[in-house]
Amino acid sequence: MRRSGALAVLVGALAAVVALVVAAPAGGVAPVASAGGAPVAQAGGGASAEPVRIMALGDSITGSPGCWRALLDRDLRAAGHTNIDFVGTLPAQGCGFPYDGENEGHGGFLATNVADQNQLVGWLAQTHPDVVLMHFGTNDVWNNRSPATILAAFGKLVDQMRADNPDMKVLVAQIIPMNPANCADCGQRVVNLNAAIPGWAAAKSTARSPVTVVDQWTGFSTSADTGDGVHPNASGDRKIAGRWFPAVVNALNGTTPTSTTTTTTTTTSPGSACDAVVKVVNKWPGGFQVEVTFTNRGTTAVSTWSVRFTLAQGMSVAQAWNGTVSQSGLDVTVRHAGWNALVVPGGSATAGLIINGDPTGWNPSPICGLS
Repeated sequence: MRRSGALAVLVGALAAVVALVVAAPAGGVAPVASAGGAPVAQAGGGASAEPVRIMALGDSITGSPGCWRALLDRDLRAAGHTNIDFVGTLPAQGCGFPYDGENEGHGGFLATNVADQNQLVGWLAQTHPDVVLMHFGTNDVWNNRSPATILAAFGKLVDQMRADNPDMKVLVAQIIPMNPANCADCGQRVVNLNAAIPGWAAAKSTARSPVTVVDQWTGFSTSADTGDGVHPNASGDRKIAGRWFPAVVNALNGTTPTSTTTTTTTTTSPGSACDAVVKVVNKWPGGFQVEVTFTNRGTTAVSTWSVRFTLAQGMSVAQAWNGTVSQSGLDVTVRHAGWNALVVPGGSATAGLIINGDPTGWNPSPICGLS
């Protein structure tokens, strides 16, 4: 055979192989490129949905190492929300287990400076998030920036987010409390900022690009949940992740959270100097978040505690933090975790739960105990 004829046969064979690969048999899987260049599985001839891109934006509370992000990523995936991608120009830091940790948690940064210097624009251009979790303003408070100045910066940041993605879902934290040794006024400044955030958010929110307020302040203790009065420790990370969780789930499901601070029941156990409170702090279609609080009303410290309550038919505990949970039928008992077992006179300890079901009309009737 002449060389030209052999070459023609080889080219033809290669073309046939390529055709077979491109066609793929029915029911097979072939990779296709996403908008960002990452492969997306294509099964049975249809491309899967792009992952929802989530950006955690803030300062060192978000990024150094920001292990609440690791807990949140793990919690979301454990709850079945696996089609997510945490994005950012900063890499993950070590939190003891693998997690999707890219973020925009820039230690020492002020929200006002990031807005004034248009730094977010470049970060957005590289990551294109669909959802932003913003815990920002701690350094602004430390530098005595007024709530009005900080919220003006928040507004500019939201405008920049919407310029990158008109359908951006923005979750804005009422930031955790502060009690640093070198800033006596910071605690009240945080209170002032947090008080102004809901009104700003309501005015800034749109149907296409909702702004949702997430209360990270209530129930957070600078003595128990930080190591220095500012940055969260392990229990603080657990609380922060727990507060973000339902709001992120709502964003992933395309619903808007309904918040309530209604205390459902307070019970003092007979013969025990303690109170038990169950509070629904967030709810959404199919589930809700609960805070369970034990308060020591006695004159001596207690080293163990528990809160018992009853679920309604159709309810089930999906997740818990800052405590251990046991369940028998509809009866639930929440006991202390190792780090919050000791409660001084007048002090309180709080655990969090995610419960499947609808809390409307629910009367849990909690009872506190010392075991």
